[in-house]
Amino acid sequence: MITRRHLLETAGAGAALAISGLKFSAAEAAGVRLTPGVPEGVASIATMGTLPGKKPLIQLADRPPNYEAPLEYLRTPITPNDQFFVRYHLADIPNVDAKTYKIAVGGDGANGKAELTLDDLKKLPAVEVVAVNQCSGNRRGLSRPHVAGVEWGYGAMGCARWKGAKLKDVLDKVGLKKEAIEIFFGGADGPVVNKTPDFVKSIPVWKAIDESTIVAYEMNGQPLPHWNGFPARIVVPGWTGTYWMKHVTTIDALTKPLVDFWMNPAYRIPVGKFPVRDRFLSQENATTTPITEMVVNSLITSHRDGDKIKTGKVTVSGQAWDGGYGIRSVDVSLDGGKTWAAAKLGVDLGRFAFRPWSFELSAKRGKNTVMVNATNRLGQTQVSELIFNGAGYHNNVMQNITLTAG
Repeated sequence: MITRRHLLETAGAGAALAISGLKFSAAEAAGVRLTPGVPEGVASIATMGTLPGKKPLIQLADRPPNYEAPLEYLRTPITPNDQFFVRYHLADIPNVDAKTYKIAVGGDGANGKAELTLDDLKKLPAVEVVAVNQCSGNRRGLSRPHVAGVEWGYGAMGCARWKGAKLKDVLDKVGLKKEAIEIFFGGADGPVVNKTPDFVKSIPVWKAIDESTIVAYEMNGQPLPHWNGFPARIVVPGWTGTYWMKHVTTIDALTKPLVDFWMNPAYRIPVGKFPVRDRFLSQENATTTPITEMVVNSLITSHRDGDKIKTGKVTVSGQAWDGGYGIRSVDVSLDGGKTWAAAKLGVDLGRFAFRPWSFELSAKRGKNTVMVNATNRLGQTQVSELIFNGAGYHNNVMQNITLTAG
């Protein structure tokens, strides 16, 4: 969203550049290093913004707040809370009081109703899962041709250690009827005007009662940050972040598919276009299906495209991840994909987590190209050409950067 404040900020930066005679974008003037390939217009609005409790993030919009993590924040398999990206659909975001916070549980697919406080939630058996939270539109800004939506680069994602109660245990408080097919989520954030649809989501019952799906109240050993869902949020490991409802206040069992803008037409992909195994069949139609699991992907985080390096041994490293099947291998090519060599895999924090990798190359004077490709345990790999879709989802094109040694 381009706001008046953004225009004033970028106008001021542009004026300073004009006086100096240098030809840089306003984003570059503000110290923003955008992902190469995002639309040129992004540079006119992007700035390094700081939210309370956060280190500077790439601010792409402020109402609602959408802040991307710079590439450097993704160098570790666990993303610190203050470096984690921020994504909202609606601009009315209350500061929830943990003392009065409650989750209403019920719905026509439940045998009863219940209200759970934060203390009630913490009395249930606690579980912990390390999982990547990735916006469905991560890398949307790299689509060709460009598509509408937040023009994310690489950083609309992060990996954290989430702790909370199993959603299954929460649902056991009311009991599910055999007719229940979906579980509905609503949060405390809302629209500024009545014409904007409230952000609500649902997931199939089979995913809701999976052992890894939780109602989280801790992130990396600390209470959830306000901007990441305090005091509790839904965590659906392996699936894109659209289902990870922040500030969750309502959990309902449904006997009919949820009919809502945020389920259809939003967050849909063409049927059969992507190698996705987990499908949301109660929401599927003849042509589209809801986005669900993340596709296998990888990212170089140690270097940026165009970086200068020294000749000789250079270690290139990054992260790989998928929808929860686990990373089997990461391979690196230095000749545009003609030949490949295996990278070294780092610590395994679980099948839903970032899997760090590293590769040592012998840099020769001049330009050195580095291409990376991850493979998961199903044998799925990244693609060499974008599988285009109008929403800009599932961009897992193999990354290719050039490093100049001198």
